[in-house]
Amino acid sequence: MSWLTDSDDEDAWSEYDETDARVRPNPKGNKPRSKLRPEHTDAIPGRVFSVDRGRYGVWVDEGGAEERQIVATRARELGRKAIVTGDYVDLVGDTTGSEGSLARIVRIQPRTTLLRRSADDTDAVERVIVANADQMLIVVAAANPEPRPRLVDRYLVAAYDAGIHPILVITKTDLADPAEFLGNFAGLDLTIVTSGSDAVPIDELIELLDGHTTVAVGHSGVGKSTLVNALVPDANRAIGRVNDVTGRGRHTSSSTISYRLGNGWIVDTPGVRSFGLGHVDPASILASFTDLAGLAEDCPRGCTHLPGTPDCAIILGVQAGELGEAGRQRLDSFQRLIATLGS
Repeated sequence: MSWLTDSDDEDAWSEYDETDARVRPNPKGNKPRSKLRPEHTDAIPGRVFSVDRGRYGVWVDEGGAEERQIVATRARELGRKAIVTGDYVDLVGDTTGSEGSLARIVRIQPRTTLLRRSADDTDAVERVIVANADQMLIVVAAANPEPRPRLVDRYLVAAYDAGIHPILVITKTDLADPAEFLGNFAGLDLTIVTSGSDAVPIDELIELLDGHTTVAVGHSGVGKSTLVNALVPDANRAIGRVNDVTGRGRHTSSSTISYRLGNGWIVDTPGVRSFGLGHVDPASILASFTDLAGLAEDCPRGCTHLPGTPDCAIILGVQAGELGEAGRQRLDSFQRLIATLGS
């Protein structure tokens, strides 16, 4: 039959038969797509301990009779959501852990904390470093390479933003006295551990780390991987040296991986020379200074709390002695940290 035109009589439509319509064949025989996804009720839980080019190392049945490590890939239904070291996940497929087996990660459980950084301070796109950590081990060398207070400030900002407790470890104290450097952080409630080039305070660190998930961060060459190897002898993390000309360390750890330490975990990360904070909200930092946050309730709207800010209740309260002798140091530390976001 021929197609009807505007001049055709409407009664002619009655001659149309649906069988005249041509149906395009599906040569591949593919089934129609469905938005329905399997519930994976048989999935088992695990914890990601390493990430390497699309393959994820996962501990299954931690502490149980069938504790084992398996290798997994990501399921398509996860989309682009990142899977990172420290994530608790659900797995299906071959979860035996036998050689050559491969499971699939089908779900990521809700995260308690997220340590993040951006490429630089103008980039709001965040890079997740580790999930579910509750402590940050900030490793700094007293010398060779020289300590960088501003980089430590950035680690502290990221820790406070994530709700992670920071611990400051000063290595190579036999080469230089760290007292002047530590003066930058006098107003903070920091746990501080010192270590020489050849003597690591193992017992002190294990006591601090046991029962926690601790992420270790630090500038290249400060001795972070040496510290991890001392705590976990089987880690065998690569150790580099500091360039005699530039004074900079060479990147040796190229991946983020977690190791069991007593009843806890220590997560070693690659050394970095910058730590972008483009994703951080200053209010997250203030929340970590609970004493200052109490004063801030009387601040005017939009108060930056920086020096010279008119009618800042924090500044006025500290000047009036409301927080005692430590108040000024606390305020100085807080102002330096929030100023880091704009520098």
